[in-house]
Amino acid sequence: MENMNTQEEQLVDIRSVSVDKSLPKEKRLAEFVRQIGNPYRFGCGDFTVNVTFANNGVSLEERLRGIIR
Repeated sequence: MENMNTQEEQLVDIRSVSVDKSLPKEKRLAEFVRQIGNPYRFGCGDFTVNVTFANNGVSLEERLRGIIR
């Protein structure tokens, strides 16, 4: 468990990421990744965000609709 706490302390809080919107799309993306480090695992305040993708073809919008029904 101690390792997990150390990993979470090292997570970048997405609220601290700031990207110049005047940059071309590719450069904005590169700058975001440079700042966030791991775009699949980052912090947002007291929360840890882990991004995963499923192979079943269900979109995020469809999942959210199913949750709020």
